[in-house]
Amino acid sequence: LINQNKGDRWLQAETNKIKVTMRKLIILLFLIPIGLKAQDNPLTIFKSLENYIWIAEGKWGDGSTFKQEINLEFSLNNKIVKVESMGFTNKEQTEFGLRNHGIRQYDEKLKKIRFWEFDIFGNLTEGTVEGEGKNLIYKYDYGGTFVTEMWVYKNEKTYDFIVGVYENGEWNQKFLETEFTGRIK
Repeated sequence: LINQNKGDRWLQAETNKIKVTMRKLIILLFLIPIGLKAQDNPLTIFKSLENYIWIAEGKWGDGSTFKQEINLEFSLNNKIVKVESMGFTNKEQTEFGLRNHGIRQYDEKLKKIRFWEFDIFGNLTEGTVEGEGKNLIYKYDYGGTFVTEMWVYKNEKTYDFIVGVYENGEWNQKFLETEFTGRIK
């Protein structure tokens, strides 16, 4: 009788272990699709930029000053990224203020991230954005020149920023080369 009680207790303990393991497995099976769904959003390439104001200064190839502050945030249930850029608001580069409103959105038909930048001068720049590791690569036609802007990851708060003509993995021409640093919002 004593051996039978030990056997019953052992069987009960093993049954409880199996139930706990099954519960964990069921929970995991429900959580995996949620995790995969979050990773399905191509806009997550912008997540590392979200909590900072990105500031850069430099000189364009023609000697004019480049100065920009960029703030971005996710919106519409993470379906778009809204971008506000501060910069020079006059041709003489004497006034600094809100220069651009931008949108980043994943285009399901094209299977690409598209962007639109509306500036204070009434212009619209549009193109695509790709992620390459932690780097961001913008590509667009600017007045007949196919331009690439590259954010090259250095660390959590620093990106090299290059604007120019980039073909076959090489810069044929650079219009601007500077650095964006992040300041916590």
